[in-house]
Amino acid sequence: MKKYLIDYGLKVRLPILLFVIIATFTVTYYASYSERNNIGYQPEQPINFSHKLHAGDMKIDCKYCHIGADKSRNASIPTVSICMGCHALARKDSPEIQKLTDFYNKGIPIPWKRVHKVPEFVYFNHSAHVNTGIVCQTCHGNIQDMEVVGQIRNFTMGACLDCHRNAHENLPYIKNVKNGPENCWTCHR
Repeated sequence: MKKYLIDYGLKVRLPILLFVIIATFTVTYYASYSERNNIGYQPEQPINFSHKLHAGDMKIDCKYCHIGADKSRNASIPTVSICMGCHALARKDSPEIQKLTDFYNKGIPIPWKRVHKVPEFVYFNHSAHVNTGIVCQTCHGNIQDMEVVGQIRNFTMGACLDCHRNAHENLPYIKNVKNGPENCWTCHR
């Protein structure tokens, strides 16, 4: 009788347990995939900022505003004081600059909406890529041509591994480029 109860318990519980495990992995995969594969995402920002004007026409280096890109893991979203470094004098009569000045005078950070994001479980180091000579456009697209920034490339594991495995094809502008690491712990820490 005892063996029958154990067998019956396994016959009932095992399929339920397997279903829950598979459902959990499926939901987690698709939820994180949509977060990484957000191609076309162009949120409305609190201030209309033109990368085409700043990075394109004026040729301001990305690292001037995104100060952490070559120094740390994060590229950093520019603070209001970085913007005011120029706009305390330049184009002060523009309605968008007046919004910027209002944030600055109130000491409130600009609530920018993040466009490019890798999942929380992924370690990505901007400085390791920037200091190797990889240009921002490789991952972020032709930012210098964008009035409104949007995500145009996949930020999936497959996309990263493709670049790491085929660096000589994906990064022809870097001389003597070597393939990037493919160890799991490089990105999953």
